[in-house]
Amino acid sequence: MKPVVLLLIAGRSRRFWPLTEKSLWSISGKTILEHQIDRLKKAGLSEIIVVGGKHNLNDIKKRFPSLHTIEQKDLDQGMQGAVVSALPKFKGKPILIVGANDVIDTSAYKDLLKAMNDAKNDGAILAKKVHDYFPGGYIKSSGGRIQAIIEKPGKGKEPSKLINIVAHLHRNPDELLRILQTMTSNHDDGYEQALTKLFATHRYVPISYEGSWNPVKYPWHLLSLTERLLKEIKKPSFHKTAKIHRSAVIEGNVVLAEGVRVLPHATIIGPCSIGPHTIIGNNTLVRHSSIGAHCVMGYNTEVVRSSLGDHIWTHSSYLGDSVIGDNVAFGAGSVTANLRLDEEEISSLIGNGGMATGLTKFGSAIGSNTRIGIHVSIAPGMKIGANSFIGSSAYITQDIPENSFVKSEHASLIIKQNTKKAPHPVERQKFRKKSGL
Repeated sequence: MKPVVLLLIAGRSRRFWPLTEKSLWSISGKTILEHQIDRLKKAGLSEIIVVGGKHNLNDIKKRFPSLHTIEQKDLDQGMQGAVVSALPKFKGKPILIVGANDVIDTSAYKDLLKAMNDAKNDGAILAKKVHDYFPGGYIKSSGGRIQAIIEKPGKGKEPSKLINIVAHLHRNPDELLRILQTMTSNHDDGYEQALTKLFATHRYVPISYEGSWNPVKYPWHLLSLTERLLKEIKKPSFHKTAKIHRSAVIEGNVVLAEGVRVLPHATIIGPCSIGPHTIIGNNTLVRHSSIGAHCVMGYNTEVVRSSLGDHIWTHSSYLGDSVIGDNVAFGAGSVTANLRLDEEEISSLIGNGGMATGLTKFGSAIGSNTRIGIHVSIAPGMKIGANSFIGSSAYITQDIPENSFVKSEHASLIIKQNTKKAPHPVERQKFRKKSGL
């Protein structure tokens, strides 16, 4: 019997700021949720239930009405709350619990399913083999059987080279449900505590995995995921309605969706994905990037190794190694710096402290409905909150809260409440009509 997949998306994406719902971020024409479902289906898993919260299920149901969903009532209970919300509906059936924001290869799911062929196994946990220390949960096992998952043991104290990935197979999850329903915790680790109890009385085996793994927690994680998903484009594909000027250059595996226009002397270097009705303007260069729908990459713009949403406008801009939400406009000459002068690792402010991104190239993360004035420069690793206006000639060297109005005075940034709203993308179509685009 094939297991029922519980695809968990109830997290509130707080660490993903200034972007919003992770599972609905679109790369190469599909949301992360769709990419995950495709991978599961390729592994032969057809019964997929999305477990989310009120904060994201409404949007998901509107966009994907055929998806089966279950609402997690208590989001503060983390995975425990998600699993308790869903398991009573599938008593007696094997369950595969999958973290929607951990992107792995289809082969990993197939390997987990093979563990069910041995009737002695009560479950299996996907275990990524690492060669350097990773601050995650390490699997301790003996005789091929999992004894415990040790969270962040510290470098040199790892019980193995295997770290836990949320792809957990339970042959008969009734005992898991019973434990979870009686589990109390001051933290959101009730599910992990339940696993520890299960390991003492049930045989769970680690399934070693050495393939690609892209966890999406922070906005810069989209950069490596975008690179990976673009590499899955195996050949060029141009929609029959796409228009390419004879002087334009397109190299490599490039996807041009419906209504795309590539204007004179533009260059696109694949792998790239260009969304419906987007314009790649004169002299514009796009390399190794995913661009959404209804965008205008205006004259003399360069976009490289970036992931862009819908309705983004640029003019003589540079967007390098950046992630940009929907309905964002860049004035002429605005740029995102993506490399420190000393070429060292870029940090990003999370909470009250800096966090290493693991990247030497990271531009900006910019929330939706934001306007960037002319000649704005954004330092590496800076984040700009949604619904913000950045005045001309500002140099952004700190994160900008959402709903901010920013201007530069005497080389200092003045940040105050933004009382304006970015025009709706529909209004932008007036510009396109006037310009004949």
